Amino acid sequence: MRLKEEFIVHNVGDETLLVPTAGAAFHGLVQGNKTVDVILNCLLNDTTEEEILSVMKERFDGDEEDMRADIADVIAQLRAIGAIDG
Repeated sequence: MRLKEEFIVHNVGDETLLVPTAGAAFHGLVQGNKTVDVILNCLLNDTTEEEILSVMKERFDGDEEDMRADIADVIAQLRAIGAIDG
């Protein structure tokens, strides 16, 4: 899976924004924290949930199951707005 080209990841301080271009069907902003930032940056290239989990485990201390749940939740929300291919 991969982030569609119609979406741009933009960082502002500690916040990460997902900004749709004019070609996207979604018209709004998605704000995220450091977790969302890691997920979005992984999605700039073709990746899997397992690969995202591996990056998350390198960057953050925490429960693996919580990380899996966070990844699944963010991916579900990105799919709902049409931001992910695959």
